[in-house]
Amino acid sequence: MVSTAPISASKNDNAEPTVHLTVSQAVVKFLANQFVERDGVRAKFFAGAFGIFGHGNVAGLGQALLQAEIDAVESGTEPELPYVLGRNEQAMVHSAVAYARQKDRLQSWAVTASVGPGSTNMLTGAALATINRLPVLLLPADTFATRASAPVLQELELPSSGDVTVNDAFKPLSRYFDRVWRPEQLPSALLGAMRVLTDPVETGAATVAIPQDVQAEAFDWPESFFAPRTWHVARPVPEKSAVERAAAVIRSARKPLIVAGGGVIYSRATDALASFCAATGIPVGQSQAGKGSLPYDHPQSVGAVGSTGTTAANALATDADVVIGIGTRYSDFTTASRTAFTNPDVKFVNINVASIDSVKQGGVSVLADAREALDALAEALGDFSVSDDYRSRVAELAQQWDDTVTSVYNIEDSSAPLNQNQVIGLANTLSDPRDVVVCAAGSMPGDLHKLWRTRDTKGYHVEYGFSCMGYEVAGGIGAKMAEPDRDVFILVGDGSYLMMATELVTAVQEGVKVIMILVQNHGFASIGSLSESLGSQRFGTDYRYRGEDGRLDGGILPVDLAANAASLGVDVVRVNNGNEFTDAVKAAKASETSTVIHVETDPLIAAPDSESWWDVPVSATSTLESTTTAYETYQKWKKIQRPFLRPSGQ
Repeated sequence: MVSTAPISASKNDNAEPTVHLTVSQAVVKFLANQFVERDGVRAKFFAGAFGIFGHGNVAGLGQALLQAEIDAVESGTEPELPYVLGRNEQAMVHSAVAYARQKDRLQSWAVTASVGPGSTNMLTGAALATINRLPVLLLPADTFATRASAPVLQELELPSSGDVTVNDAFKPLSRYFDRVWRPEQLPSALLGAMRVLTDPVETGAATVAIPQDVQAEAFDWPESFFAPRTWHVARPVPEKSAVERAAAVIRSARKPLIVAGGGVIYSRATDALASFCAATGIPVGQSQAGKGSLPYDHPQSVGAVGSTGTTAANALATDADVVIGIGTRYSDFTTASRTAFTNPDVKFVNINVASIDSVKQGGVSVLADAREALDALAEALGDFSVSDDYRSRVAELAQQWDDTVTSVYNIEDSSAPLNQNQVIGLANTLSDPRDVVVCAAGSMPGDLHKLWRTRDTKGYHVEYGFSCMGYEVAGGIGAKMAEPDRDVFILVGDGSYLMMATELVTAVQEGVKVIMILVQNHGFASIGSLSESLGSQRFGTDYRYRGEDGRLDGGILPVDLAANAASLGVDVVRVNNGNEFTDAVKAAKASETSTVIHVETDPLIAAPDSESWWDVPVSATSTLESTTTAYETYQKWKKIQRPFLRPSGQ
């Protein structure tokens, strides 16, 4: 056994047995003994630790993880906290977050980085986790608690404050933050972090910063600190009176619509939702996080809703007299920047575990777990059902949109170049029902929201709370690690690929197989389209040489992304048409290693229009005709925007 200190039990003043360990060794031992339970199913909360080591944590958490790994090998057991080396600190957080999402927030990873730039590289990941309300434990190294060598390398030295470090930047981005200046503070810090990580309402990034000297300091810890601890994830039941109020509003509806958010999936309320809407006939539109809460071909499924929604869901949203939000935070995309629900008499029922979301839109608040609330509402509504005419209209609109999807999936000439709609269609058709599609940024998330035919609850994984470029590869790795029996398809454009492609090396290192479809369109297709609609003429969105006039409008840059991917150790296939794409996907699914399928598309061929809007301000005055025309359109939409959709106490 490798050990830097004896771990035999001793006695403290209170006669409780103690264990002599460094702070870092204590962190590893504590995290390895944290469990979570819901509905009688118990599992370890931490699958392991991602880490990149530098002078801030190499002798602290690095040594502790090494010791745990060697001890496990010598004893023939699994490491207490398995370690994975990433290539980018931000990416490690993304992988942990993606893992947590696939596990419905019931499991996650810890992530450690060195002091200074290593730790601050995790800031973007912290924001993503907190915005998406997904649990991840961040363990950034910090400067010396003793300040004996101050100012040390990479220390933020402020003339006005001696106790501020760069890690203070985590405070507004984390749901929980603490700094362990002394070993005695570690138990309360870690318990506080676990409380937040396992709370469906409060969850997000939990950050515990540990100075580099404290990490290596030894202390006598009470044995009880390392006893297995189970955190029970509750299902809050709704108040009877709240259910009655909600049921009364729903009974008054003639054209109700459910907006299903991520909370439906995280609470595993999909079966309850399917039963509820089948019985009542109420159609279901889905947010990005909620896509998959019903399979695409369920009779009451009308697909995506909002700015990137289907024409079916958005037409029903326009006329809806009652909107039932379940597990949604009503983001601007879901509400089409508050232009989606324009019925002057619309009422809202909001089912959510988070009070901040349950009171949005001035609706009737049902503060409860989604599954518990749906079961209670079903009982309270009895035999309530929408009219046959409304059921028929829902079916007609859903079929019209499905026909639209079929038309854009269609490839008349399988030897001709592909557009992005056809790439999505082929990937969807060739993937298995349980396979997972991963995406985050660019034009792809909106197109997937409209066009991807989701067949499995966990088959759609698009990070759209933060829509972080570079999430895709790292997120795909996390999703695959969470569910190794599913194939993971990463759909990514060249812009997002260039942000963080290096995590393909981590996939190779860990033997994690992913299938990446790399769409090369020589720029930012999404922002290019948005720029054009706002009158900014796709300025700064193409990857081109500078022309003779000094503008970036020259020839296309000779960037070979396929060669780049191959250099990272994965298999690469270049495809030019539907036949080649089909063969490549079949080969990738049969392979045991990661594959990148490189395909060129035309960024000017867009997906079908959602007949909806997203509020992005346009310059109020300009000498450009394109901008003034766009501003006129903007003003028309602003006239129907409703900052407060319904007064409180409706």
